[in-house]
Amino acid sequence: MTHYGYSDGSGEYYIVIDSDKCSGCGDCVKACPQSALELATMLIDLEDKTVAAVTEEHRRKIKYTCSPCKPESGKAPCVLACAQDAIKCVWTPH
Repeated sequence: MTHYGYSDGSGEYYIVIDSDKCSGCGDCVKACPQSALELATMLIDLEDKTVAAVTEEHRRKIKYTCSPCKPESGKAPCVLACAQDAIKCVWTPH
């Protein structure tokens, strides 16, 4: 599991990608209206695997990047697009 995002005084804001479930199909990348996701090659269990990842540009501003999708009021487009159920949004404003 890879957690992208942060926790601060206003809440917790993370996109969590389960690399064991992710097939690297790219459906979530296509579904993201903010272009916050990409396919990346990562070393997983001693093998290179292509999986979804939050782009470097968006990692420190997930709260603002993903706000238009309103994850707190339902599932974000990236989550809905993932047939493998590999993406979760942790969106807990205080």
